[in-house]
Amino acid sequence: MFIGREQELRFLEEKYTEKKGQLIVLYGRRRIGKTETLREFCKNKPHFFYSCTQSTDPIQLARFSAQLLTEDIPAKRYLSVFPDWERAFRALMDLPYGEQKRLVVLDEFPYMCRANASIPSILQNIWDAGWKDSNVMLILCGSAMSFIEKELLAEKNPLYGRATGIYKMKAMSFYDVIKFFPNYSNRDKILTYAILGGVPHYLKQWDPNLSVAENIKRNILTKGCVLYSEVEFLLHQELRETPIYNSIIEAVALGSTRLNEISQKSMIDDTAKTSVYLRNLVELGIVEREFSVDSQIKEKANTKRGIYRLTDHFFRFWYRFGFTNLSLLEDGDAEGVFRYSIEPELSDFAALPFEDVCREFVKKLQKKNEMPFRYARMGRWWGRTTVRCDERRHGLSTQNPYEMDKANDVTIAESEIDLLAFDQDGKKYLVGECKFKNSVFRYSEYLDTKAKLAPLKKNADFYYVLFSASGFDEKIIEEADGERLRVFSLDDIVGCG
Repeated sequence: MFIGREQELRFLEEKYTEKKGQLIVLYGRRRIGKTETLREFCKNKPHFFYSCTQSTDPIQLARFSAQLLTEDIPAKRYLSVFPDWERAFRALMDLPYGEQKRLVVLDEFPYMCRANASIPSILQNIWDAGWKDSNVMLILCGSAMSFIEKELLAEKNPLYGRATGIYKMKAMSFYDVIKFFPNYSNRDKILTYAILGGVPHYLKQWDPNLSVAENIKRNILTKGCVLYSEVEFLLHQELRETPIYNSIIEAVALGSTRLNEISQKSMIDDTAKTSVYLRNLVELGIVEREFSVDSQIKEKANTKRGIYRLTDHFFRFWYRFGFTNLSLLEDGDAEGVFRYSIEPELSDFAALPFEDVCREFVKKLQKKNEMPFRYARMGRWWGRTTVRCDERRHGLSTQNPYEMDKANDVTIAESEIDLLAFDQDGKKYLVGECKFKNSVFRYSEYLDTKAKLAPLKKNADFYYVLFSASGFDEKIIEEADGERLRVFSLDDIVGCG
């Protein structure tokens, strides 16, 4: 059963119904579900779907010819293989689809181009000579994101400016992901998303009839299962020097986020070299370079600024728990690795992905016009700001969080805000804090959140949203007014989908 991708399918359907010729470039990292989405789109439509292979140009042409000549086209009466690509592509217009649009998909198109660099020029000539005004929809699909962005879509490429639609597919949203396991508890839905992320190939390895714990042990930690070797397979397929990439990814997965930290942990002397490796991982969609939500263009241009984090949740899980325990897993000790390494840390591991879920939830509120104001930007924030002095320095009892009301002392220190959104004028701010833990959100933690930014922006209006997997203490509930302070439980967040 096909799940999700409504936005992608809607985009493709809208292009399909347009009268003029359509040249669509659809791309994204491996395993993201491009092929499955295109096949779903092609259902009940006459179409020609060719999957390019990593082969020599003559073999590619022979395979393309063999598939096209199974169709009822005139060339099949006198050809067994097309003599060249131009005549092969032109024959696509002979497909017997009547008045319906000729839908052609070239999957993994970069393979075809690498074997024959003239392919884009040939298509450009055919497109300009008539296809652009014909009832045709040509979809070029690929996983080699660097090639597509820096070559195919670049100004120097013959196809530059011809595309009528360019769509970069990303991981599925949390609210689509949870459709794969509808009977899980809300907490288990968050945990599973934290482990697998939004990559359909990973989600399909998960058995919704098994618990999260059993799935981890059977479908990730057991030698021979698909996910056990997925990371190694993907890296070997895409990259050389995999030992170095392993050390870099492990460093990021275990909490190193700055360029210098990553270099030190991965034992690479030159940060410039580390930066190149990280850039390659960014191009593969495994790592992202993140900036505080209020960062300006000048800061983003500085190659030494920003922090790095793994965008692929499964890579983060594997390098934190699987890669570090590989010897034990090779010996078949999946049960022991889960019990002693994973189970005690699973809630803490899920805290960062939970922040992503909360930001996705806020986006849904904005679309429903349920926000106190319309924000222009939203994301994580970090920097030097005011923080409340530690409660122990005041001699306050940690048994009574209400005593924290008496603590007015603040200091300037490095801090983070899980969710910060602000309007176009920078006069209204939404400050959010996300807690994925087994205890309630304490009032003292709310006071910590309030202290972080308000004193630095005295002329701004502040609104606060608190997200908790385990509820809130009574004082927070009493103070929540649905306007300046809103609170959302796990049921609120997960049920929004």
